[in-house]
Amino acid sequence: MALQHAEIGHETGALTALQDLGEHAGRGLLRHEHLVLDQPAAGRPVLIKSKTQLLFGGMGRLSENSVVNIKNKSHAVTAEIEVPPSGAQGVIIAQGANIGGWSLYANKGKLKYCYNVAGVNHYFVEAADPLPAGEHQVRMEFAYAGGGLGKGGQVTLFVDGKKVGEGSVPMTQAMVFSADDGCDVGADSGAPVSPDYGPKDNAFNGRVKGVQLAIADAAESVDHLVSPEDAMRIAMARQ
Repeated sequence: MALQHAEIGHETGALTALQDLGEHAGRGLLRHEHLVLDQPAAGRPVLIKSKTQLLFGGMGRLSENSVVNIKNKSHAVTAEIEVPPSGAQGVIIAQGANIGGWSLYANKGKLKYCYNVAGVNHYFVEAADPLPAGEHQVRMEFAYAGGGLGKGGQVTLFVDGKKVGEGSVPMTQAMVFSADDGCDVGADSGAPVSPDYGPKDNAFNGRVKGVQLAIADAAESVDHLVSPEDAMRIAMARQ
């Protein structure tokens, strides 16, 4: 995943190396050495020890305990995508189901984020303008309000480091999103998180090269970008 915007320039070498890693990873997670108990998630075992995780396009049905826990804390989701000339449409990454979860996707050309609380409340943040054709880094930052479990936060959307949308999510899901619907990159293969798309034909119509999940202080970025060097370091640390 080469993560840098056009003004700084894409690092082709980093992209190629990370795509090669993605091919070897297939539809599973890159290997993790540690099994830790994540107390904020009601004591459920989580296979991720660090504060970042790199996923590749094509990964799907990843169980909740094999994905870094973004609940009850600030976090960021950064994806390197390629938008077709026809415009962007479809799911970049989603976790959970229609009974709770979150999704970052393109709807009618615009970057959009949905947070679904228990299938009852849906909160949306959408970019003001459509995504142009070509390679872009898109990012969602969630600044958690704190003060306990299941609280809300402020969502900000970025394209190539530029803020394109913002909004608030009054509450979040504190514990489990779904027992059987997992995390998908490039589509939402289960019961759809967002009512903006259905259970079929919701795949991103361009290319999702990679997605980085980051929590707590690892989600902080002054320029709201993930550098190619950081992307490479994260990927190599998972081998």
